[in-house]
Amino acid sequence: MGADRVHAYGAAAGLLGDLLLGDPRRGHPVAAFGRAAGAVERLLWRDHRGWGALHTAVCAGGAVALGAVAARTVRRSPTASVALTAAATWSVVGGASLVREARGIARALEAGDVDTARERLPRLCGRDPQALDADGIARAVVESVAENTSDAVVGALVWGAVAGVPGLAGFRAVNTLDAMVGHRSPRHLRYGWASARLDDVAGWPGARLTAVLAAAAGDDPRGAVRAWRADARRHPSPNAGPVEASFAGALGVRLGGTLSYGGRVEHRPVLNGAAGRPVVAGDIERAARLSRRVGLLALGVTVAARRVATRALDARKGRMS
Repeated sequence: MGADRVHAYGAAAGLLGDLLLGDPRRGHPVAAFGRAAGAVERLLWRDHRGWGALHTAVCAGGAVALGAVAARTVRRSPTASVALTAAATWSVVGGASLVREARGIARALEAGDVDTARERLPRLCGRDPQALDADGIARAVVESVAENTSDAVVGALVWGAVAGVPGLAGFRAVNTLDAMVGHRSPRHLRYGWASARLDDVAGWPGARLTAVLAAAAGDDPRGAVRAWRADARRHPSPNAGPVEASFAGALGVRLGGTLSYGGRVEHRPVLNGAAGRPVVAGDIERAARLSRRVGLLALGVTVAARRVATRALDARKGRMS
């Protein structure tokens, strides 16, 4: 069995496992990585970019190395290789948890239980829930669904197609490091700089693919493309901008505006402001369904792209031999 088929079967099985089972309930590898990264931070922390870069290299490099060793160990067995790819994909993809949390908040909002929605919001994003009314919570959830479709699903599938199990492990490690130290707190402003920049680089291809697929799978493809082209560059994040703008246009809503993180108020540009309407609770389910469609399409695109690349490489080797 060729490497492209091993990847295709393993990635499909892993994504199916995520859709049916959600995240592993015990011994989650990402949680274990987070604990290890926290221990490395306690050992290395200095208020200096260089030490932060070392932290990023040790943690992300270690994850890639472990993935490479595991893949090399089973490389002679197609069955074991498929199983390893499936397990790695299931571990690093978080689409089911994303949709589950979003729908839980939607049910609370639709029942008029804003307090429960506020309690659940921190499981999904870092906004200050007490500063939000029902519509503000709904907007925060839709924005989080959009961004995390890229971070928790599509980006992982892209790097899995590019580099197999080491790519899956490395992408999730980088994304986790950004969540841990990449934010602009006084402690991590310099120490987390390398993790934040590496996450921008690693997330670039997945964010663009997410934006393209959201436009293709959404209710208003032209609106998604129009919002992406008009507003994405105004967003402070180079990767969240295209994704959120495309989702906003695809759903026909306005995203962005004033928000609060950890007591810090930010005034972000409005995405799809000219054509969109305010987000309401019912839009959360629409965003969740769009996220699911995008994830499935991303699996097909990345598997096909790897297949084409493998055949092209084989043909080139044949001409050179």
